[in-house]
Amino acid sequence: MLVEIETPYGPALAEVDEVPDPRLLLVLTHGSAGGVDAPDLVAVRDAVLEIGGTVARVVQPFRMRGARAPGSAAKQDEAWLAVVAALRERHPGLTLVQGGRSNGARVACRTARAAGAAGVIALAFPLHPPGRPERSRAEELRQAGTPVLVINGDRDPFGVPDEADAERLVILPGEAHDLKKDPARVGAEAARWLLGLREPLRLPGERP
Repeated sequence: MLVEIETPYGPALAEVDEVPDPRLLLVLTHGSAGGVDAPDLVAVRDAVLEIGGTVARVVQPFRMRGARAPGSAAKQDEAWLAVVAALRERHPGLTLVQGGRSNGARVACRTARAAGAAGVIALAFPLHPPGRPERSRAEELRQAGTPVLVINGDRDPFGVPDEADAERLVILPGEAHDLKKDPARVGAEAARWLLGLREPLRLPGERP
């Protein structure tokens, strides 16, 4: 199901896969130049559907406009919060988890508190620009205010976060920034982590 959502900076588009009697709502998004059909995002979608989660993959407004750079972080975050609020309204009573890959992982971490997310899935978190380790973005992970799962490849030129900066860090050998060698492993790690979240997910049959 495709849902167009208005934001202060133009429309976003959510591709929503629903399950009967869902136990959570997972909202995912893409990186700066990619789309929601990236192999790791699709694999996470598939794995979470299997454990009973409804999944929305969101094309952000800047990509809807055809831009390859997100622009202002503040505007991107404001638009993201509008999208998440609209999706929560459509799926009331569900535990919210949000996430994304690369730049989308940064957005999910920065907005987790404001969105009320119970957790964040950060795929290929870009710790720093390639070759610029002094420009660390680790603080975005630390300030998420909720448990964060980070899945990175050990050959990622954007670096690999420190284990202390996330609840769980999974480093996949041989993977680069695109995480496309074994996307099924990415999905399996995400589903396993979701099932162990400290904030219990609603079980099938429970009333919201």
